[in-house]
Amino acid sequence: MKKILTSFLAVGFYLTPLTVMLMAQPTWGQTQNSRSQEAERLLEQGANLTQQQEHQQAIQILQQALIIARELKDQKFEATALVGLGFNYDALGEKQKALEFYNQALPLLRAVGDRTGIAATLNNIGKVYNDLGEKQKALDFYNQALPLFRAVGDRTGVATTLNNIGLVYDALGEKQKALNFYNQALLLISAVGDRTGEARTLNNIGLVYDALGEKQKALNFYNQALLLIRAVGNRFGEAVTLSNIGAVYNTLGEKQKALDFYNQALPLRRAVGDRSGEARTLNDIGAVHNALGEKQKALDFYNQALPLSRAVGNRTGEARTLNNIGAVHNALGEKQKALDFYNQALPLLRSVGDRSGVATTLNNIGAVHNALGEKQKALDFYNQALPLRRAVGDRSGEAVTLGNIGVLFQNTNRPTEAITNLEQSLKISLEMRRGLQRENRQKFLQENDGSATALVDVLINQKKYAQAFEWVNLFTTADLADYTRLINAKVANPEAQKALDNWSKQNQQLESLRQQLQEKFSEALTQQIRQLEAQVYSEAENISRHFPEVAELFETTPADIKNLTYSIPAGTVVVQPVLLTNVKDMPNNVAIFIFTKGELSVIKKSIDPTEFNKLLTQYLKEIQDESNSNYRETGGKLYDILIRPIEDKIKALSPKELSIIATGQLRHLPFETLSDSKTNQFLIEKYPVNYLTRISNNSLKSPGVQNAVPPKLQAVLAFGNPVPSDPQNLPGAEAEVRSIKEILPDSEVYIHKEATLEKFRSQALRFDFLHLATHGCFKTEDCKKVKLKNNTLLFADKPLDIANAALLGLQGTQLITLSACQTAVDTNLNDASTGLAGVAYIFERAGAKAVMASLWAVDDEATQQLMVQFYQNLKQGMTKGEALQKAKLKLIKDHPYYWSPFVLIGDAR
Repeated sequence: MKKILTSFLAVGFYLTPLTVMLMAQPTWGQTQNSRSQEAERLLEQGANLTQQQEHQQAIQILQQALIIARELKDQKFEATALVGLGFNYDALGEKQKALEFYNQALPLLRAVGDRTGIAATLNNIGKVYNDLGEKQKALDFYNQALPLFRAVGDRTGVATTLNNIGLVYDALGEKQKALNFYNQALLLISAVGDRTGEARTLNNIGLVYDALGEKQKALNFYNQALLLIRAVGNRFGEAVTLSNIGAVYNTLGEKQKALDFYNQALPLRRAVGDRSGEARTLNDIGAVHNALGEKQKALDFYNQALPLSRAVGNRTGEARTLNNIGAVHNALGEKQKALDFYNQALPLLRSVGDRSGVATTLNNIGAVHNALGEKQKALDFYNQALPLRRAVGDRSGEAVTLGNIGVLFQNTNRPTEAITNLEQSLKISLEMRRGLQRENRQKFLQENDGSATALVDVLINQKKYAQAFEWVNLFTTADLADYTRLINAKVANPEAQKALDNWSKQNQQLESLRQQLQEKFSEALTQQIRQLEAQVYSEAENISRHFPEVAELFETTPADIKNLTYSIPAGTVVVQPVLLTNVKDMPNNVAIFIFTKGELSVIKKSIDPTEFNKLLTQYLKEIQDESNSNYRETGGKLYDILIRPIEDKIKALSPKELSIIATGQLRHLPFETLSDSKTNQFLIEKYPVNYLTRISNNSLKSPGVQNAVPPKLQAVLAFGNPVPSDPQNLPGAEAEVRSIKEILPDSEVYIHKEATLEKFRSQALRFDFLHLATHGCFKTEDCKKVKLKNNTLLFADKPLDIANAALLGLQGTQLITLSACQTAVDTNLNDASTGLAGVAYIFERAGAKAVMASLWAVDDEATQQLMVQFYQNLKQGMTKGEALQKAKLKLIKDHPYYWSPFVLIGDAR
């Protein structure tokens, strides 16, 4: 069940009238005055214990105060003690007891004409009814309290009541009304310096944005609240805020982060005796374990939560837990059990007016009927859930229900209605993505990609190939930011726009300096450019990470997809395999898109995803092990899945280059090694193969003339063997770069202590072709064998941190070759692209038209042979793609371990 998030509720106001009441007490005779002082002392002690959240001790002290107040027949003292007892029982989750004490206090306060006390007690009664899910009753009491607080000029009381009214409207799904009340409250609370109240209101605003799907905004408000609430030492509020942050990360798919926050909240809930909150957090932890597939663990937590919710009379919490238990039984295939629990939850949610919970439960019941094959029943429940989800502003839930309806229509042969509903679902998810900072986008889309897979499948079935290809690429997120998109960009956020405008001015200055350098080279100007580049790119990264509106600029649009297809060079065939797997009620397939400049088609092949993943994992191990001879057989099986279905189509197009767009786990696969068991040929023997990424349309663009031929190779800037001593010595790399000089005499070669990063940065702008024959360590851990830190590239003076490679400014570079160990494997740097894209992706973003990089640790001698042949082929006028193909063919008799790791990414011309 979609969790119903907790609210940071008002702490009540019995403490404020307590101070007023004590100051207002008369002085009586000696004995009576002594008892009166004892009552005052006990009430003050009870108040302090309450502030310290020692509720049980506070109750004991206040009960003593109540006895004395009744002996003295002092209505004000008695009322104060009763309100205090009600407040503490409320905090302990004993709502009915709280109501009893509040209702005893109310006539006493009216009798003595204490308007502040009456308002506070009405407010607290409203809060209890809100907790019990009786929203309209809660509103009635709050609306009685509000004018009284205003009449006595109690701004803190007004602010808290506004906050509580906002909570009710929030729960009723009237989000804008809720925000209006919260914003009124925030102004008043800030004015009186009430940090606890400010934190409470920030938390409530966060809840609204969370429910509206604006997760980043929600996190921003929660984090502001957490700082304030910790500063004042409010453990109750801290627990609630931690739970709310955990809920956001859970929705974003970051399950471990969610658990971390929930597990911080749970002991705080227990420490302050918040049984209702404890039940809620146990529920939340159970939901994470359920999502992780740990069903028994989930049930254990739910079964701890259920009696707690029942004990405190929290019907909403009870219903939530019943719903979650139902979801576990549903996942275990126990459909009737699931229905039983859902049907227990539904009347409880309706009785407390929880429309969001009702919608979730109806959706869940629909899903069970769908799984049982009762499609019409399922549709009926989905159609009951959908308007409720829209009414309460639950965008995430609306997307889920639309997706469920879409898949149902797909399975009942109603493709037009399936497409409509699935597209609506995905558009909501993409709208929600707009509000997220970059680091949260990938996990969020992974959590919601079932509808995308279903939509692509149904569009292909309807032969709407262009639409299918568009959605394949739209429902992704940018692994790395393409900074060129910031130039003259316009966004709605004024603060973000100001930052963009300032950045654009700096970038214009940088471009002007680069132009000057093209006209006349100088070391001083090169240094100036490098300094400004670092500043410009660093600022671009900061802006793109801080502002969700700027992060959105990097995402794929329909125009980008058109530009990519338009930029495809003549004679190139592009292939993009896409796995359409692991969606309930949908067959598992791989869809293979084939397109040229003017044509797009798709072929689907059925696969078993578990077996396919095993096959892929097995093959990647085999080709990286020179002693393993099974690669032909395994590679043949992968060829039959990924290439055989489109083989005739490719042949008919007679391509000069085969370009692969690899996504998901396929990014790790060198397609050119796949073996045709019928002809005993590797794919590379049939065609030159290169790879394209989501930003390769930049690489393929040619200024001025479409499909213009890149400049011919004249010279290379080459660096090799920067540290000629063990364990970093690479004699083959040294020979490699010397050979480049022999092949292309105008080249400049730097080895040993001359091969510095500083030299590379200063000289790179002078050359179209760059070559780095050195060690690279691109793993999550350090490369201890070669004494190199993780994610670095070795130079003589200092290593290059690969995270800064994108800041090098390689515009105009036709090819950078990374002749190092494992330069295309995972970098795991701030969501950097994985597999084939890896480090190479970063250099492509830096401006290089193409990047050649290795997939695994490279044999030094084999690399030298391949590289020498590659540059000889380039000198003869071959394209980069053809030159690499011919170089590999010279080594084709050897195990693929020796010749296949080098891959070409970007423009193969």
